[in-house]
Amino acid sequence: MKTNIIITTRWPVLLLLSGLLLLLVLASLHYASDLTLGETLSALVGKGDLYGVFLIQELRLPRILAAVFSGMALGVAGCLLQTLSRNRLATPNIIGLDNGATAFAVASVVAVPVSLATPALALVGAATAAALAFGLSGGPGTQGYRFIVMGVGVGAVFGALTNFMLARADMDSANVAYPWTVGSLNARSEEVIVWLGLALLFCLLLALYLARSLNVMRLSDAVATGLGVHIRRTRWLTLTVTVVLTGFAVALAGPVGMIALAAPEIARRLIASGHVPVPEAALTGSCLMLLADGIGQHAFSPIEIPVGLVTALVGGPYLLWILLRQPGGKTL
Repeated sequence: MKTNIIITTRWPVLLLLSGLLLLLVLASLHYASDLTLGETLSALVGKGDLYGVFLIQELRLPRILAAVFSGMALGVAGCLLQTLSRNRLATPNIIGLDNGATAFAVASVVAVPVSLATPALALVGAATAAALAFGLSGGPGTQGYRFIVMGVGVGAVFGALTNFMLARADMDSANVAYPWTVGSLNARSEEVIVWLGLALLFCLLLALYLARSLNVMRLSDAVATGLGVHIRRTRWLTLTVTVVLTGFAVALAGPVGMIALAAPEIARRLIASGHVPVPEAALTGSCLMLLADGIGQHAFSPIEIPVGLVTALVGGPYLLWILLRQPGGKTL
């Protein structure tokens, strides 16, 4: 018996997720501070005492924006990649995009630490991993598990490369690069947050444009072509958007890949079938990232657990549940 919570109209789901995201943002701003809710809101707009303004605007708001943007990027990237390959296991972390971006981001710290090097090299790393995984498996239209196996292999190579660079680096450089290996939102660069926000705005619009074509491509290629879909162009545009979102998200937060696995699945369970849940996956990804970051900050206080470890602890069993529940690999 199916347990999916299906809502035939998408607007109630979008409003529900938007409201939940707003509550999580307010909770993240206000929790564990000596400010009242009114003082928190005043500090958010630059009013009140200097301590409150500094706490909210300089310390908490950038971290919250990093969580919202990176979660949104990973949620959309996972949704697009799963739909393109018609497989729920096809996410950026599983097919090696996260590891590729992480390897190049670590290289930017231990080898070429210059301005904007981290997001630029993370993009190059994600693109390289995507090219290798999809090229070796026969292209972005490949179905089944071949491209997943290839992606796992590519990701393993990049993971080994990351460990090699950290082992060869001096202690100070290794400590700076460490957050990109586990996933962390602590003290993120405001410059990278701005870059991800701009990339996210453009990629979200493009993803919404691609959603209709991807939905038609769930049918056979012949039917999709007959309905006016440019299959090859749609595949490469989708892959490009996925690479850009993954690269910037990893440059900002590190490899928090389980968000890309869980967010699209939750979004699909909230709406009627027949839609590619791009906006729902985006909002769900932001909610999951904020929730995981909050747990990491406060569950074992004063010790802070990186957000990547929190999502891995939850996402690992979730991945096993998918595999055990659908041993044959259910396609989309």
